[in-house]
Amino acid sequence: MFDHIIVGAGSAGCVLAMRLVEAGRRVLLLEAGPGDDILFVRMPATFVRVIGTERSFVYESEPAPEADQRALYIPQGRMLGGGSSLNAMVYMRGQKEDYDGWAASGCEGWSFAEVLPAFKRAEANERLAGALHGTQGPLRVSDPRYRHPLSLAFVRAAQQAGYRYNDDFNGERQEGVGFYQTTTMEGRRASTAATYLAAVRGRPGLTVVTGAEVTRILIEGGRAIGVAWRQKGTSHEALAEREVVVCAGALATPKLMMLSGIGPAAALASLGITLLHDAPEMGANYQDHLEVPVYGRARQPLSLLGQDRGLRALRHGVEWLGLGSGLLTSNVVESGGFFDTARTGRPDVQFHVLPVLVGDVGREAPGGHGITLNPCLLQPRSRGQLTLRSPDPADTIKLDSGALSAPEDVETLLRGVKLARQILRQPALAALIESEIAPVEGALAGSGEETMPAGSRRSDLPLDRRLPAGYSAASSDEVLEAHVLEAHVLEAHVLEAHVRSHAKTVYHPSGTCRMGSDAQAVVDLKLRVRGIEGLRICDASVMPGLISGNTNAPVVMIAERCAEFMLT
Repeated sequence: MFDHIIVGAGSAGCVLAMRLVEAGRRVLLLEAGPGDDILFVRMPATFVRVIGTERSFVYESEPAPEADQRALYIPQGRMLGGGSSLNAMVYMRGQKEDYDGWAASGCEGWSFAEVLPAFKRAEANERLAGALHGTQGPLRVSDPRYRHPLSLAFVRAAQQAGYRYNDDFNGERQEGVGFYQTTTMEGRRASTAATYLAAVRGRPGLTVVTGAEVTRILIEGGRAIGVAWRQKGTSHEALAEREVVVCAGALATPKLMMLSGIGPAAALASLGITLLHDAPEMGANYQDHLEVPVYGRARQPLSLLGQDRGLRALRHGVEWLGLGSGLLTSNVVESGGFFDTARTGRPDVQFHVLPVLVGDVGREAPGGHGITLNPCLLQPRSRGQLTLRSPDPADTIKLDSGALSAPEDVETLLRGVKLARQILRQPALAALIESEIAPVEGALAGSGEETMPAGSRRSDLPLDRRLPAGYSAASSDEVLEAHVLEAHVLEAHVLEAHVRSHAKTVYHPSGTCRMGSDAQAVVDLKLRVRGIEGLRICDASVMPGLISGNTNAPVVMIAERCAEFMLT
């Protein structure tokens, strides 16, 4: 018998396990995947090699009508540490307005001022301290040990375009460009498994089981009493005296809830699942960040392409193993920024910049050396929904992503793509990038005729070629005004076609078990599932609105708060 059973040893589950075990509770932690003890997980630069292996789930959405009828792919962690063992390690809290918006929508107690102590309690920042940062927490946060020349060039080019440098995206002001802090320590990934969970492994109060596919929450008399799972073809059950907490992520958590009889009554009845609690919004409110790649061709073979082969790979491996330094310490997404493209006073686009040409699951990147600028939509208006295909736990979910269904999302991504193309034209990047590959190949050619799409005019020359010599923007407002002039190579409809044909998720699914004070919300303000006693949800699925940035740090914060609720 255990006090608590935690389903999912990911970003949230490992945090919760540590805090409960430290408090003397008996905890069973169940994880569907294996351990995290492989080099490709621990080496920051090699995380993409884990996608598609036994240590990841790769979910596929239904074809999205507004995204050229394409299915979108969403890899999720399936190992100890979950997403924190698979992600790009960017440490980002989001914006103050995100959490204040939660509070204003009815989530009292979740304003930025009220969640900040949990962020600080989690954080061990190697450089930053003070009112907004923690230095003594389990989660290690550090500056990059390696900065690729293309990453440096992007940061300089964005400044040349009029945007200020920002050395702390989690500080007073998110807007600006710079280098991301990451959840790494001494050049190695600092997942919640390597930090939180490692601190209590071996203690008698903690039992960790890997390869455990949880199939059902055991519920009697309206109370969760345990879980059922399968491991290597054998069925198991375990009971919890206090609570069951589901931390399986925004895609797996609602699936397990519905399989257990908690969900929309009509949908469950159609599948022959016995209804235990009618939760109409279970699986609804699906949100994710979308980004669109802008590719530039390098003049010289200087990108990350080929660095994992031959003597170069050997040299990088020696540097990483012996010194914790060099290229393998890179999280690949080294640089980026936040931009207020709509001039509302709040950034609406984030850039993920990679010093290599990168595609997506199921889509190859352009060949050769280059740079990828990914403008990312921070506050999507589009919403989707997740449902079951059958009552079989082994069956896949049905995910209607709703991608680009809100016209405002397309407009924001268009502004982001235009901004990315403008930054590519600045001197710092133009010195290294000879041409644009997409949205249109050759658009940045240094000499001769440019490749022009059908319907374009020569008057649509890049802005920097039509402004007086010596022009430089004095402020970001002037740059944005310049963008409004639409002085680009491509007509608006061509750019929109690129957005719809290339938009991809950033693997930040959320919102499918919404928290709220209203009766329709799946969980209450202390993350307790409405209608069922002894059951909580603790992961990105409880977010009422998506955070403006990478979601791992907010999930850690949510888990810190959940532990606090459970222990007080």
